[in-house]
Amino acid sequence: MQIFLTGFFISLSLILAIGAQNAFVLKQGLKGQYVLTVVLICALSDAILISLGVSGFHVLMQSVTWIDSVARYTGALFLLVYGAISFYSAVKKNHSLNPSDEIRQQSVVKIALICLGFTWLNPHVYLDTLVLMGSISSQYPRQTVEFTAGAVSASFFFFFSLGYGARFLRPVFKKPNAWKILEMVIGLVMWSIAFSLLFKVNS
Repeated sequence: MQIFLTGFFISLSLILAIGAQNAFVLKQGLKGQYVLTVVLICALSDAILISLGVSGFHVLMQSVTWIDSVARYTGALFLLVYGAISFYSAVKKNHSLNPSDEIRQQSVVKIALICLGFTWLNPHVYLDTLVLMGSISSQYPRQTVEFTAGAVSASFFFFFSLGYGARFLRPVFKKPNAWKILEMVIGLVMWSIAFSLLFKVNS
Protein backbone atom coordinates (compact mmCIF):
# COMPACT_ATOMS: atom_id res chain seq x y z
CA MET A 1 0.00 0.00 0.00
CA GLN A 2 2.87 2.39 0.73
CA ILE A 3 4.25 2.02 -2.80
CA PHE A 4 0.74 2.37 -4.25
CA LEU A 5 0.27 5.65 -2.37
CA THR A 6 3.72 6.84 -3.45
CA GLY A 7 2.81 6.33 -7.09
CA PHE A 8 -0.60 7.90 -6.51
CA PHE A 9 0.62 11.12 -4.93
CA ILE A 10 3.61 11.59 -7.25
CA SER A 11 1.35 11.21 -10.29
CA LEU A 12 -1.29 13.50 -8.77
CA SER A 13 1.27 16.21 -8.05
CA LEU A 14 2.40 16.16 -11.69
CA ILE A 15 -1.08 16.60 -13.18
CA LEU A 16 -2.50 19.11 -10.68
CA ALA A 17 -0.94 22.12 -12.38
CA ILE A 18 -3.27 24.17 -14.58
CA GLY A 19 -2.44 23.28 -18.16
CA ALA A 20 -4.02 23.06 -21.57
CA GLN A 21 -5.46 19.59 -21.03
CA ASN A 22 -6.92 20.41 -17.62
CA ALA A 23 -8.45 23.63 -18.92
CA PHE A 24 -10.14 21.69 -21.73
CA VAL A 25 -11.51 19.06 -19.32
CA LEU A 26 -12.85 21.83 -17.06
CA LYS A 27 -14.54 23.54 -19.99
CA GLN A 28 -16.23 20.33 -21.14
CA GLY A 29 -17.30 19.61 -17.58
CA LEU A 30 -18.91 23.01 -17.28
CA LYS A 31 -20.81 22.41 -20.51
CA GLY A 32 -21.76 18.88 -19.49
CA GLN A 33 -20.76 17.85 -23.02
CA TYR A 34 -19.19 14.43 -23.69
CA VAL A 35 -17.61 14.48 -20.23
CA LEU A 36 -17.19 10.70 -19.95
CA THR A 37 -15.49 10.52 -23.34
CA VAL A 38 -13.08 13.32 -22.45
CA VAL A 39 -12.09 12.06 -19.00
CA LEU A 40 -11.66 8.50 -20.27
CA ILE A 41 -9.37 9.66 -23.08
CA CYS A 42 -7.23 11.63 -20.63
CA ALA A 43 -7.07 8.92 -17.96
CA LEU A 44 -6.52 6.00 -20.35
CA SER A 45 -3.84 7.94 -22.23
CA ASP A 46 -2.04 8.57 -18.94
CA ALA A 47 -2.37 4.89 -18.06
CA ILE A 48 -0.75 3.88 -21.37
CA LEU A 49 2.08 6.40 -21.08
CA ILE A 50 2.80 5.66 -17.42
CA SER A 51 2.88 1.93 -18.14
CA LEU A 52 5.30 2.51 -21.02
CA GLY A 53 7.50 4.68 -18.81
CA VAL A 54 7.61 2.14 -16.00
CA SER A 55 8.37 -0.65 -18.46
CA GLY A 56 11.60 1.10 -19.43
CA PHE A 57 10.51 3.23 -22.38
CA HIS A 58 11.87 6.32 -20.59
CA VAL A 59 15.40 5.15 -21.46
CA LEU A 60 14.56 5.28 -25.19
CA MET A 61 12.92 8.70 -24.82
CA GLN A 62 16.07 10.11 -23.27
CA SER A 63 18.28 8.71 -26.01
CA VAL A 64 16.22 9.70 -29.09
CA THR A 65 16.41 13.49 -28.92
CA TRP A 66 14.49 14.28 -32.13
CA ILE A 67 11.24 12.95 -30.60
CA ASP A 68 11.26 15.83 -28.13
CA SER A 69 11.81 18.43 -30.87
CA VAL A 70 8.97 17.12 -33.04
CA ALA A 71 6.62 17.02 -30.05
CA ARG A 72 7.52 20.58 -29.05
CA TYR A 73 6.94 22.14 -32.46
CA THR A 74 3.74 20.21 -33.12
CA GLY A 75 2.38 20.86 -29.63
CA ALA A 76 3.20 24.57 -29.82
CA LEU A 77 1.40 24.93 -33.16
CA PHE A 78 -1.66 23.09 -31.84
CA LEU A 79 -1.81 25.28 -28.73
CA LEU A 80 -1.38 28.50 -30.70
CA VAL A 81 -4.32 27.58 -32.94
CA TYR A 82 -6.60 26.52 -30.09
CA GLY A 83 -5.61 29.59 -28.06
CA ALA A 84 -6.61 31.81 -30.99
CA ILE A 85 -9.96 30.00 -31.15
CA SER A 86 -10.51 30.68 -27.45
CA PHE A 87 -9.72 34.38 -27.86
CA TYR A 88 -12.10 34.58 -30.83
CA SER A 89 -14.81 32.84 -28.82
CA ALA A 90 -14.32 35.27 -25.93
CA VAL A 91 -14.77 38.30 -28.18
CA LYS A 92 -17.28 37.19 -30.83
CA LYS A 93 -19.51 34.44 -29.43
CA ASN A 94 -22.50 34.53 -27.13
CA HIS A 95 -22.05 31.99 -24.36
CA SER A 96 -24.55 29.96 -22.41
CA LEU A 97 -24.75 26.72 -20.43
CA ASN A 98 -27.28 25.18 -22.80
CA PRO A 99 -25.48 21.98 -23.89
CA SER A 100 -27.79 21.42 -26.86
CA ASP A 101 -26.41 24.53 -28.57
CA GLU A 102 -22.85 23.24 -28.35
CA ILE A 103 -23.71 19.65 -29.27
CA ARG A 104 -25.28 20.87 -32.51
CA GLN A 105 -22.01 22.58 -33.36
CA GLN A 106 -19.49 19.95 -32.23
CA SER A 107 -19.67 16.19 -32.60
CA VAL A 108 -18.26 13.66 -30.17
CA VAL A 109 -15.63 12.76 -32.80
CA LYS A 110 -14.41 16.37 -33.00
CA ILE A 111 -14.27 16.69 -29.21
CA ALA A 112 -12.42 13.38 -28.93
CA LEU A 113 -9.86 14.46 -31.54
CA ILE A 114 -9.28 17.78 -29.78
CA CYS A 115 -8.85 15.97 -26.47
CA LEU A 116 -6.38 13.54 -28.05
CA GLY A 117 -4.49 16.55 -29.38
CA PHE A 118 -4.21 18.13 -25.94
CA THR A 119 -3.00 14.82 -24.55
CA TRP A 120 -0.67 13.38 -27.16
CA LEU A 121 0.68 16.62 -28.68
CA ASN A 122 1.77 17.93 -25.30
CA PRO A 123 5.53 17.40 -24.78
CA HIS A 124 5.13 17.84 -21.02
CA VAL A 125 3.00 14.71 -20.79
CA TYR A 126 5.92 12.65 -22.09
CA LEU A 127 8.30 14.24 -19.62
CA ASP A 128 5.91 13.61 -16.71
CA THR A 129 4.72 10.10 -17.58
CA LEU A 130 7.47 8.45 -19.62
CA VAL A 131 10.59 10.10 -18.22
CA LEU A 132 9.84 11.20 -14.65
CA MET A 133 7.43 8.43 -13.63
CA GLY A 134 9.58 5.88 -15.44
CA SER A 135 12.73 7.05 -13.70
CA ILE A 136 11.10 7.18 -10.26
CA SER A 137 9.65 3.69 -10.69
CA SER A 138 13.15 2.30 -11.15
CA GLN A 139 13.62 2.87 -7.40
CA TYR A 140 11.05 0.12 -6.79
CA PRO A 141 12.16 -2.69 -9.13
CA ARG A 142 10.17 -5.38 -7.33
CA GLN A 143 7.05 -3.28 -6.82
CA THR A 144 6.47 -1.68 -10.20
CA VAL A 145 2.94 -3.11 -10.40
CA GLU A 146 1.90 -1.38 -7.16
CA PHE A 147 3.63 1.87 -8.19
CA THR A 148 1.99 1.85 -11.62
CA ALA A 149 -1.43 1.04 -10.16
CA GLY A 150 -1.14 4.01 -7.80
CA ALA A 151 -0.01 6.39 -10.54
CA VAL A 152 -2.77 5.30 -12.93
CA SER A 153 -5.40 5.53 -10.16
CA ALA A 154 -4.36 9.14 -9.55
CA SER A 155 -5.05 10.01 -13.20
CA PHE A 156 -8.51 8.45 -13.12
CA PHE A 157 -9.27 10.13 -9.78
CA PHE A 158 -8.13 13.56 -10.96
CA PHE A 159 -9.76 13.67 -14.38
CA PHE A 160 -13.09 12.24 -13.23
CA SER A 161 -13.12 14.68 -10.29
CA LEU A 162 -12.31 17.63 -12.56
CA GLY A 163 -14.72 16.67 -15.32
CA TYR A 164 -17.70 15.85 -13.16
CA GLY A 165 -16.87 18.26 -10.33
CA ALA A 166 -17.00 21.21 -12.72
CA ARG A 167 -20.81 21.12 -12.50
CA PHE A 168 -20.59 22.77 -9.08
CA LEU A 169 -19.24 25.88 -10.82
CA ARG A 170 -22.12 26.08 -13.29
CA PRO A 171 -24.07 28.72 -11.31
CA VAL A 172 -21.12 31.07 -11.80
CA PHE A 173 -20.95 30.36 -15.53
CA LYS A 174 -24.60 31.04 -16.18
CA LYS A 175 -23.40 34.59 -16.67
CA PRO A 176 -22.04 35.15 -20.22
CA ASN A 177 -19.25 37.37 -18.91
CA ALA A 178 -17.91 34.51 -16.80
CA TRP A 179 -17.59 32.41 -19.95
CA LYS A 180 -15.80 35.23 -21.74
CA ILE A 181 -13.30 35.45 -18.87
CA LEU A 182 -12.81 31.66 -18.91
CA GLU A 183 -12.18 31.69 -22.67
CA MET A 184 -9.64 34.50 -22.25
CA VAL A 185 -7.88 32.59 -19.43
CA ILE A 186 -7.83 29.40 -21.51
CA GLY A 187 -6.41 31.33 -24.47
CA LEU A 188 -3.69 32.80 -22.26
CA VAL A 189 -2.83 29.39 -20.82
CA MET A 190 -2.60 27.87 -24.32
CA TRP A 191 -0.41 30.63 -25.68
CA SER A 192 1.84 30.83 -22.62
CA ILE A 193 2.53 27.09 -22.87
CA ALA A 194 3.05 27.34 -26.63
CA PHE A 195 5.55 30.20 -26.28
CA SER A 196 7.36 28.36 -23.48
CA LEU A 197 7.74 25.34 -25.79
CA LEU A 198 9.06 27.48 -28.63
CA PHE A 199 11.43 29.30 -26.28
CA LYS A 200 12.85 26.00 -25.04
CA VAL A 201 13.29 24.79 -28.59
CA ASN A 202 15.24 27.88 -29.54
CA SER A 203 17.27 28.01 -26.35
